[in-house]
Formats: sequence, structure tokens, C-alpha cells
Amino acid sequence: MAHKKAGWSAKNLRDSNPKYRGVKAFGWETVKAGDIVIRQKGSKFECGKNTYTGKDFTVHAEKAGTVVFKTKKFTRFDGRKYLKTVVDVK
Repeated sequence: MAHKKAGWSAKNLRDSNPKYRGVKAFGWETVKAGDIVIRQKGSKFECGKNTYTGKDFTVHAEKAGTVVFKTKKFTRFDGRKYLKTVVDVK
């Protein structure tokens, strides 16, 4: 029997870097223009007033103000209805 594993035989020893996703500014917190409000993968949170989406779906504040979260009903193409969270800056 071998006393050591063969080189590169373990597949689970590699790890990716953390992405630090999530909500960065919670409800009623003040933000400056250009601040990151949410880092996300995909469009889980939708942009509302005074916010915009970056190319990696990051939600940024367009103007300085306070962050507000709201829910909005929307209908998908197949007729199913969902609630989506909308991010506004007032």
C-alpha cells in the first residue's frame, strides 16, 4: 500500500475566492451617489427610483439619500405571479 496519495488525485482541495455578495446598505440607511446598495448574482432585487444596475447586477445609488425597500407584484410570461423586491433611494 502507498503511504501518500498520488499527485493531483484529490479533487476537493481547491477553493474559490469569496464574492462578498449581499445587501450593503439596509433600509433607511443614508447613501451617497454611486454607493453600492446590493451586490447580487442575477436580478433578485430590482432597481427603482434613483438607482441603477451595474454590468454584474450590482445595484448602485444614483443620488444621495436614504434606501427604501418595497415589494412589487409582477406576472411572468407563463402567467405565474411573483413578488419582487424593489430598491429605491429617496
